[in-house]
Amino acid sequence: MKILFCASECLPFIKTGGLADVVGTLPRALIERDPSVEVRVMIPKYRSIPEQTRYSMRHVFDTRISLGWRNQFLGVDELTVDGVTYWFIDNEFYFGGDYIYGSGDFETERFCFFCKAVLESLRRLDFMPDIIHCNDWQTGYVPLLVKQYGKSPEYAGIKTVFTIHNLKFQGIGNRGLVADLLSLGDGPLNSIEYSGCVSAMKAGVKYCDRITTVSPTYAREIMTPEYGETMDLDLRLRANDVTGILNGISNRLFDPSNDRSIPMAFDKDSLVGKAACKEALINELGLERNYDKPLFAVISRLTDQKGMDKVRAILPKLLWEGSQAVILGMGDEDYEGYFNWLQRESPNFAFRREMNDALARRIYAGADLFLMPSAFEPCGLSQMLALRYGCIPIVRETGGLADTVMPYNKFEDTGNGFSFSGKSFASFSEVVGIALSVYYDKPAWERLVKRAMETDFDWRVSAGKYLEMYGEIIK
Repeated sequence: MKILFCASECLPFIKTGGLADVVGTLPRALIERDPSVEVRVMIPKYRSIPEQTRYSMRHVFDTRISLGWRNQFLGVDELTVDGVTYWFIDNEFYFGGDYIYGSGDFETERFCFFCKAVLESLRRLDFMPDIIHCNDWQTGYVPLLVKQYGKSPEYAGIKTVFTIHNLKFQGIGNRGLVADLLSLGDGPLNSIEYSGCVSAMKAGVKYCDRITTVSPTYAREIMTPEYGETMDLDLRLRANDVTGILNGISNRLFDPSNDRSIPMAFDKDSLVGKAACKEALINELGLERNYDKPLFAVISRLTDQKGMDKVRAILPKLLWEGSQAVILGMGDEDYEGYFNWLQRESPNFAFRREMNDALARRIYAGADLFLMPSAFEPCGLSQMLALRYGCIPIVRETGGLADTVMPYNKFEDTGNGFSFSGKSFASFSEVVGIALSVYYDKPAWERLVKRAMETDFDWRVSAGKYLEMYGEIIK
């Protein structure tokens, strides 16, 4: 079985969100689960990829392809990391800027080029996949193009899987421009019409052979008007082809018993190291050195989707009542400005405006409670990483959060975190209060932390489900 992943970002090369984590870890998990599977990954060759990595790539070929009336350079470079071969689509005009994502017509053109380059490259790479696994709107035109290219015998057998990581971002583009770039007729354009424009996300949904989402609950949610982002009807029409497979993490890459990024190793059977990590984190952040206070953490994009309105509202109360908190992330200027101000005002609060994997690991390892009251969350990896490092999540029951965080039950002494339903601040504040009451019951808290660390979201389980699905599609 030959699988080609195509995506707009991928660890360890380039990352803006959870998509990169998935594309960077699932292919390896598939190979580990079934060594007979051949997996390749294809992403743009951004200038933002570290220079040393770009210089390590091997040039495979270059040519020119037509994109409407344009005649554009197409190069492919190659790099193998941990047994996975990665191909990089090279074009300085489209991917040579100092940014990953943009907007407007040029953004539409960039990823129309990428989608066409994926298929044009296969002619020259001696790798004709059984399945192309596409990810989010940036690759949405690939399934449509596969149907068009399928008239050629070499492409006829290719099937496509389209994974929706976040339905909110749909790649809406100018109809005339897309028609020109991809040489599409009125039939395909009418089928992916969106308010006078066209939608790359809709193209993926309409033309792929199987749709997946990144959690079972999100698969159900997006078929409703509340979460369907105006595409719920299109998804309901293909309900039999929609599968929710929970994202995973790598237990090997994220292991508190063997993580050089944290000050002291620990595991569920010995939490002394976690206490040491908390002490070191408080000192690093410059917080008041009261190590018995509960330490809350947020590692997130600072947006309304991530529930930052609720986080901002509850922080003054938490700090006033004696807790400490740290936020790591970037996002809306309004939130960044507030958190910067609060950091100046309170010795018990720290804000770091950056994306820093090593610091994130130290926060997971050192913090006690993790706030993630998302308005919606297709899957979420942060709560899985928090559990892995014994940092107890407080989440809203939506998407993957509902699938991964089992609410604490005092009477049965079960659960691995805390959750609330609804959208009100009162519900969020109430569950935070419950979590704090458990924190101060040290025996109960230690049992909760151990259960959290026993939770297993390693990719091997989900990889097996993907392999099963691939096999069904091919048959």
